[in-house]
Amino acid sequence: MSLPDQAAVQTQIASFETELTHARTARDAQAVRDRYLGRKNSVVASWMQLISSAALEDKKALGQRANELKQSIEARWAAYQASADQHARPSGAIDVTLPGRAPTLGRRHPLTLVRDRMEGIFTRMGFAIVEGPEIEDEWHCFDALNMPAEHPARDMQDTLYLATPVLGESRRADDKRTMLRTHTSSIQVRYMQAHQPPVRIVAPGRVYRRDDLDLTHTPMFTQMEGLAVGDGISLADLKGTLTAFAREMFSPSALVRFRPSFFPYTEPSAEVDISCWQCEGAGCAMCKRTGWIEIGGCGMVHPAVFEAVGYDAERYTGFAFGIGIERVAILRHQVQDIRLFFENDLRFLEQFPY
Repeated sequence: MSLPDQAAVQTQIASFETELTHARTARDAQAVRDRYLGRKNSVVASWMQLISSAALEDKKALGQRANELKQSIEARWAAYQASADQHARPSGAIDVTLPGRAPTLGRRHPLTLVRDRMEGIFTRMGFAIVEGPEIEDEWHCFDALNMPAEHPARDMQDTLYLATPVLGESRRADDKRTMLRTHTSSIQVRYMQAHQPPVRIVAPGRVYRRDDLDLTHTPMFTQMEGLAVGDGISLADLKGTLTAFAREMFSPSALVRFRPSFFPYTEPSAEVDISCWQCEGAGCAMCKRTGWIEIGGCGMVHPAVFEAVGYDAERYTGFAFGIGIERVAILRHQVQDIRLFFENDLRFLEQFPY
C-alpha cells in the first residue's frame, strides 16, 4: 500500500464533508463520524497504523498528514454539531409532524350520577330541587323538627358542633349553637318558613355526623330528603311516591315495604324496604337472604313541625322521606366499601358509565 500524500488528505476531507452533507438523521451523521474518526477500522485509525510499518524517513511526514486529517475532520464535525444545535427544535416547542394524541376524558363521579338520576325521577313527579346552608343552627336542625334538648341526636357524639359554651358556663336560652347539619331536613324547615302550601320539594346535599370511617359509615355523606305538604295528603301518597321511585331507580317489578319505626319529626314513622331486584325477593347474598333491602326512612309530618313553621296543622297534612345517596349507589352498583367513593382511585371511578 502506497503512503498517502497531501492530495489524499484533501480527498478524505472532501469525502467526509460530502457524506456528512447527505446524512438525513443524527444517527446517520454519527455513523459517518465513526467511519472517519472511530478508534478501530476508521480512516484516521488506518493512517495511524501505517506509521508503525513505514520507513524511518517517511514516518515524520506520514504522522503530520494523519494528524492534519484527524484535526480537519474533528473541526468539521464540531462545526456540524454546532450548526445542528442551532437549528434544533426549541425546548417546549410542538413538533407538528407528530401524530395527534387523543385527550384523556374525565368521568362524572358515581355519586353524581346517582344523585342526578334520583333528581330526575323526583322532578318528573313534580318535586322541585332546593338547597340550603351546610352550617346550621340548633333551631332549624333540631328544635323546629320536634327534637327536644334531651334528644339523643343532639348529643355531642352525633353532632359536629362549631360553637359550644365554655366548660362550666351556663348557656342562655337565646344562644344558638352552630353545627354542620346532620340531615337536610333543615332545608325543608327553611323552605316552609318562606313558602305556603302546597309544597313538593326534595333537598339533596352533604350532611355530617360523628361516625367512624369504616365499610358502611363515613363522617360526611350525601342524602336526599323529600317533603310534600297540602290538603288531604295521606300515607297512600307517600307509598305511591316511594314505590314509583323504587321501580324507576332499581327495577320495574320492585315492591315497597314499610316497617314501623320512630322519628321525632314524623308520626307515624316507618323504615322503607324494597324487594331485592337481584333475586326477585327469593333471598340472596345481597339482601342477606331476607328478600328485602332497606333504603331509608319516612313518615307523615308531625303536627309540631307545622306549628314551628307557622302552618295550620288542622288543615294541612304532609309526608317526608330521607334516602341516602351512597346507600342507593352501593345497592345499585353492588359496591362493598363506602370509602371507595371518596378515595379518588381511578381504577374504581372509571368503571362507571358517563
